[in-house]
Amino acid sequence: QVQLVESGGGLVQAGGSLRLSCAASGRTRSSSVMGWFRQAPGKGREFVTAIAWSGTSTWYADSAKGRFTISRDNAKNTVYLQMNSLKPEDTAVYYCAAGRTLYSRSPDQYAFWGQGTQVTVSS
Repeated sequence: QVQLVESGGGLVQAGGSLRLSCAASGRTRSSSVMGWFRQAPGKGREFVTAIAWSGTSTWYADSAKGRFTISRDNAKNTVYLQMNSLKPEDTAVYYCAAGRTLYSRSPDQYAFWGQGTQVTVSS
């Protein structure tokens, strides 16, 4: 089992920035990939970005490219999502997830999930 706890969400004006954190514990070595997803009201869970625990592989949804950056701190078992130039359409609950498939974008390929953190961007 892998436990994931997100933090850092909140209310921000359009154009602002937020940094989300995801602290992993438990059998973290069983999951080689960490991803961020989001879910807006009435919509499905959408892939945002993901990173491999080892190496330099990262991959992004088109909506996140150029504005969001994923990073990790292996010593702290923590993954970060830096979000800049936020837009009202970025408003959603953001989830951290752990998986094993490199370059995976489907929620079905992530076995463990955090409880989510709300991000609200006002116009």
